[in-house]
Amino acid sequence: MNLEWQDSRGECAARTRRLQAAMRKSGLDAFLATQNVDLYYLTGSMQTGYLIVPAEGEPTYYVRRSLMRAVGEASVRTVSLGSFRDFARTLAADYPQLFSGNNPVRIGTELDVMPAQLYLKLADILNAGTARIELAEGSGVIREVRMVKSPYELGRISAAAAVVDEALTAALPYLREGVTELEWMARLEKEIRVRGHIGLMRMRGYNQEVVTGMVGSGAAAAEPSYFDGPAGGRGLGPAAPQSVSRKTFMRNEPILIDIGCCVDGYVIDQTRTAVIGAMDEDLLSAYEVSVQIIRAAESALIPGIPCEALYADALKLAADAGLSGHFMGYGDDQVKFLGHGIGLEIDELPVLAKGFGNPLEPGMVLAIEPKFTFPGRGVVGIENTYAVTEGEPLALTRSKEELIRLPIK
Repeated sequence: MNLEWQDSRGECAARTRRLQAAMRKSGLDAFLATQNVDLYYLTGSMQTGYLIVPAEGEPTYYVRRSLMRAVGEASVRTVSLGSFRDFARTLAADYPQLFSGNNPVRIGTELDVMPAQLYLKLADILNAGTARIELAEGSGVIREVRMVKSPYELGRISAAAAVVDEALTAALPYLREGVTELEWMARLEKEIRVRGHIGLMRMRGYNQEVVTGMVGSGAAAAEPSYFDGPAGGRGLGPAAPQSVSRKTFMRNEPILIDIGCCVDGYVIDQTRTAVIGAMDEDLLSAYEVSVQIIRAAESALIPGIPCEALYADALKLAADAGLSGHFMGYGDDQVKFLGHGIGLEIDELPVLAKGFGNPLEPGMVLAIEPKFTFPGRGVVGIENTYAVTEGEPLALTRSKEELIRLPIK
């Protein structure tokens, strides 16, 4: 366990209080966490089980496996789940004010990620007691609570950013003409891993997966993918249709280096563009527009500004440059956002997109990624991760922003 986490046991208590306030506002009597990331966020442990958080009172973590480890890690009351069939009676005994009467009980849970089979099983088991239970949509509540990061969380994301910066610096000398994307990515992953990357980055979206990053060169970078982002990459085949391929790096083509790192569960996301030799002028111009867009977004990362306003501004800058058709993908494969929240998962709230009118708040962390796709030629762009503060935004990414110009050898 990370020592900083051991010194920050108050984190879970503060998170629980914020969740309880949001639950009361939403009319929920309790929240049932089942997903690994939400369990970790609220307890400090990621063991298999169920966490019940009443709108008033102390939460309890009912663990199936491994109880011994959960007891040592979790900062909330932690007990054995026991027989799952008896879960309703267990809750009634532990929370008689909620589950022992005839009044209906509204429990929010993560319906955005919960398998239908588990939902049906929980609904059946929980209604085996005397209380009438309604399992309600609660994913919005927990995701909105998680939008605002604490100083501890900002510290973990910053630590991941430092790892990426060091690893990229160590791996760049091996990026040269004739090396395959796969070979170089293996080198980069090694440099990230030995510095503390846990080896995976988590996503909440259904059927969305992400590896350590997307490194793509020339036409391979511009190939569309199912991945919900502006650049998916050719990948290694239909079973891995994103990120690196076996294409070799060539001179005078853009190389997109979109990489992340996860330290103690928290993720950083950054993109840099490189070239061996020199890029065509129109691609270089598009890259410079991506820098203009991220500078404009930085200036708008102010508490109270609607999230969708940053996206609208980016669309205008892309249009003014005559690049609307290439912005954030190409054709039918364009994505409709400029950036996304990030933390324990890659795809957190808020989203910088049309329809997201919620205002920016201090503590939000956003990965902003203006990119331009040119089919058959490549992708150029930049991505930084920022924390919204009361004043100027805080850039968490550390790698130099300039276009990476690599020598022809």
